[in-house]
Amino acid sequence: MSEQRTIGRLRARVDQLAHEILKFGAVGGAGVLVNLGVFNLISHFTELPTVRASIAATIVAIAFNYVGFRYFTYRDRDKQGRTKELTLFLLFSAVGLIIENGVLYTATYGFGWDSQLQNNVFKFVGIGIATLFRFWSYRTWVFRALPAREAVETAESFLSEAHDQTTARK
Repeated sequence: MSEQRTIGRLRARVDQLAHEILKFGAVGGAGVLVNLGVFNLISHFTELPTVRASIAATIVAIAFNYVGFRYFTYRDRDKQGRTKELTLFLLFSAVGLIIENGVLYTATYGFGWDSQLQNNVFKFVGIGIATLFRFWSYRTWVFRALPAREAVETAESFLSEAHDQTTARK
């Protein structure tokens, strides 16, 4: 019986993680569209160099994503300490910005791949690599699970297992 409960808890955690990934992906996907849209608008209508246009677009997407993550993806997470949350979000977003635009910089200035199509391809690749880092850092450090919820789940599982052992002895 205990093995079934363990499998059930594992399945519940996997389902919860899959749900979180879907919500993160929905917000992130919309953020990618904002990022690429702003990048292409800036590139088309201004004389700003490629990487600077990309950095500006990334900053707009970061603001968009924070609202989506806070009020959609991670709305059930701890809301205490918003200043700390926002500071960590901006710190990890800045690292993601460097990763994302480092790929574009390398392609543009390192290899001379500077057509509009190449810029979009390498910006997209950079976004993909930075997204892996952002998902890990946001869920681990920024939008932390409520400690009380974890404590309750642990206590409930402990009590349930104790009840099962008591019932099995009778």
